Amino acid sequence: MTEADPVPAEQAKAIDGYIEFFETLRPDTLDRLADIVTPDVRFTDPFNDVTGVEAMHAIFHRMFGELDNPAFKVTYRAKDTRDDAVWLLCWRLTGKLRALSNRDWDVAGMSEIRLAADGRVAAHIDHWDAGRNFYELLPVVGSVIRLLRRRVGRN
Repeated sequence: MTEADPVPAEQAKAIDGYIEFFETLRPDTLDRLADIVTPDVRFTDPFNDVTGVEAMHAIFHRMFGELDNPAFKVTYRAKDTRDDAVWLLCWRLTGKLRALSNRDWDVAGMSEIRLAADGRVAAHIDHWDAGRNFYELLPVVGSVIRLLRRRVGRN
């Protein structure tokens, strides 16, 4: 597939459905995950690396316990022109971190999504800066990380 090639309708429908799932994700819609990912889906982010729909479900279930009003918004999507099964999604996650006195949280990230032949998601690999967007917010650890970042950034 080259940049000029059209995206197959089945793939566009599958990725649009996945985007809609995340943009409307609530505790009562989480069970739909089993319909849109493969049983052996791989999910990774800066804190997790799991395989299986149950493990992925557990991560998002935990998210609802740690964040008030979490909301995903996909801001950009792109098709990998070298691999027909791969999509890249840029997104923002907002909410309030309960562990940090309901502090506002706004994280920008990117996900690499690999679709299975049947259109379900076989892998979801998240990339976002956990140092800046999480660890630096912690009371003691955050000050140390900010100091280290400033020192390294002087080069």
